[in-house]
Amino acid sequence: MNRSLLLVACAALAGALHAQTANPLIAETKPAYTAIRNYLLKAADKMPEEAYSFKPTPDLQSFGERVAHVAGQMGNCSGLTGERKPNPAAGKTSKADLVAALKASFDACDAAWDAMNEKSAMEMVAGRGGAQRSKLSVLIGNTLHIDEVYGTMTVYMRLKGIVPPSSEGR
Repeated sequence: MNRSLLLVACAALAGALHAQTANPLIAETKPAYTAIRNYLLKAADKMPEEAYSFKPTPDLQSFGERVAHVAGQMGNCSGLTGERKPNPAAGKTSKADLVAALKASFDACDAAWDAMNEKSAMEMVAGRGGAQRSKLSVLIGNTLHIDEVYGTMTVYMRLKGIVPPSSEGR
């Protein structure tokens, strides 16, 4: 009887351990990236072609240049998978080309997140200026930066009378 109970208890514990997330650190940090990625893709789609050249003031980048900047920023992600890709938005100005470049850059970043595990997250790589950073730190820093860029893009959208994706349905 005791052996049967022990076997049932072990089986239950094994099931509970298996149900736990294999990469809790990644599981806790990736959703922030995913949310901002989705907002940026929706914003890029939602802004009309003619507004891609819009600048709130002459000294700021246009909306299209902001999209290109985010696409270029994703190079940080592709470098983590071993092949730093060039900015897919370089030289592009049309909405269709910039949206395609943004999607391609996010595909590279998705691959970097998907390849990350608890061990590889802590691997050190050269960051800006040669400073050593963990791979996870690079991804988190990248997410923080594109979140900031999305925040500026929402102003462009509001000035054009367009509700940003993060405010839809409110």
